[in-house]
This record gives sequence, C-alpha cells and structure tokens, in this order.
Amino acid sequence: MEPLVKVEHLKMYFNVSGKGKLHAVDDVSFDIMPNETVGLVGESGCGKSTIGNVLIQLLKATDGKVYFEGENILEYNKAQRRELHKKMQIIFQDPYSSLNPRESVEAILSDPYQIHHMYRGKELKEKVREMADLVGLEPYVLEMFPHEMDGGKRQLTGIARALALNPKFIICDEPVSALDVSVQAIIINLLMKLQKQMGLSYLFISHDLSVVRHISNRVAVMYLGQIVEIAPTDEIFANTLHPYSTALLSAVPRIDFANKTKRIVLEGDVPSPINPKPGCRFAPRCWMSREKCENETPQLQEVAPGHCVACHYWEETRATAAKQTLA
Repeated sequence: MEPLVKVEHLKMYFNVSGKGKLHAVDDVSFDIMPNETVGLVGESGCGKSTIGNVLIQLLKATDGKVYFEGENILEYNKAQRRELHKKMQIIFQDPYSSLNPRESVEAILSDPYQIHHMYRGKELKEKVREMADLVGLEPYVLEMFPHEMDGGKRQLTGIARALALNPKFIICDEPVSALDVSVQAIIINLLMKLQKQMGLSYLFISHDLSVVRHISNRVAVMYLGQIVEIAPTDEIFANTLHPYSTALLSAVPRIDFANKTKRIVLEGDVPSPINPKPGCRFAPRCWMSREKCENETPQLQEVAPGHCVACHYWEETRATAAKQTLA
C-alpha cells in the first residue's frame, strides 16, 4: 500500500534580520498511510505546527517535497491548490480565533460549499444541518455566533468545517489543548469515530503524550526542527531508543506503581535554532553526549521494523532507561 502523504527532506527556514536563518523545520521526512493517525510530539517551539502549516500550504516550504496521492503538492499552482483543499483540511488549535466572529455557525459551515460552488439554497442548508449533526451540534447552535459558545462547541464547529468537503487527510494542530479534560475526551473519541466512518488519515500534532498514545497508530518525536524518533505507538512507549524521547516519556504521569519510573530532568541550555552548528542538537542536554555527538549530525535510521531513530548511541539508551526504573 502506498502512503497517502509522503514528506521528503522538508525544510522551513525563516530569515532573522541581522542574525541569519532560523531552522524551524530542518530535513524532516515521514509518511502517513491511508486511515492512519501519526502523532507528532515535542516541546513548544520544536516545529510541529510549522510542519502542519507547510503541508496545508499556509507557509511556503524552503526546500523538500510533499507528496499527496503520489503528486508533489509543493509544485501546485493556485488552481491545483484550491482543488487540493477539498481533500486536505486543518483543525486549528484555538477554536475561537480560527472562526469568523461576524458569522453565525450556519454561515461558517456554509463557507466551504460556497467557496467551491458546490451547493445553493435549500440544498446548502440541508448539507449544513447534516454536518452539524455529524459532529453532535444541536440545531439551535447554527444560529449562534462564536462568542456565544463554549470552547467545546467552537471546536466542534471547526471540525465540522474541516469535514465539509469530505477530505481524505486532516491536520489536527493541537485540537484539544485549549479545552477542559472532559471536553478533550469527547473531541478525541469523535475524531476516532469519524476516522472509521469516513476513512480519514490524521497528522495529530500535540504536546500531550497521553492523548497521542490514545489516538495514534505511530508517533514521531521532534526536537529543534528535526524528527529524532518514529515508531508504532506501543513500541515507542515500551522501547524508547532516543535519549530525548526517554526524557519526554518519563514526564508522563503514571498510575502503575509497580513499574514506577523516575522523571529525567534535562540540564543545560537549548541550542539556538538560528544557524545551528553541525552535530546532534540534543547533545548539550544529553547525559550520553560524546565528541562524535558534538561534531557529527546523526541520521534518522531504521534500527528495527518500523522503528527509526537519529542517535549515534541508540543501543545504550535502553540500558540507561532501565537504570531509571525504581525498585
């Protein structure tokens, strides 16, 4: 089976006046299969949302290729991008700022159909009601404006808008981070239900590892613009091979007191993403760092079926992680 989305050596640099180039995304490669959810995790500022914005083409990539259904979408012209957005959509993090405050929910859900000249009149109203019902929005909500709704209903509106054109791929850019925990559960379960019903693929961007573990088939870990590890969800939680991934997962709250682990507190300064030096970007904070790490950039390599890691000494990480386990 061919990937629905395939990203190859993607780069996104920003010019910083008088300083050089900020490497927000630096040589990132991964793929997403049909009906698959890939979770993209990492601390704030690592480049997760930038990848999502480049894929949906809100930002123009500096270099690299993004294939969707076998075609490099970064080479598309304006007309082709317009058609692409029928198949690829995004759910934004902030359910308030992503909605037009001057439009009712009915008008917001009508916009995709009107922009693409798909429905009019009575047929349009019926389609809008159908999409609202699909995500669990009551009929009375259609008359409301964004400021009159709570965060959950605003995000459901954003989800309904993303689903309106029956896409194949949706970028979920931290869609539940601004919501209460109970509402998060409703949204996550809805996304999983819709995936089965509509055959959707997701890139699920989040910093909440518990949510990512629940919804994702595979997980990619980012650090300072680069993917340092990617593996099936169960594998990466049970057999972490990159030191940064190990530290990240050690911070996840656990209720299994029999296998309680000690949190790894990272020391040292985060390197600047502006004109980064050669070598591993995690080296200044890594307890296993050596001279090779400071001078030679590790490449993302497959070390087990479906498990890729960018670390010179990945074989030692497992032993180090085992030492963190408390008796």
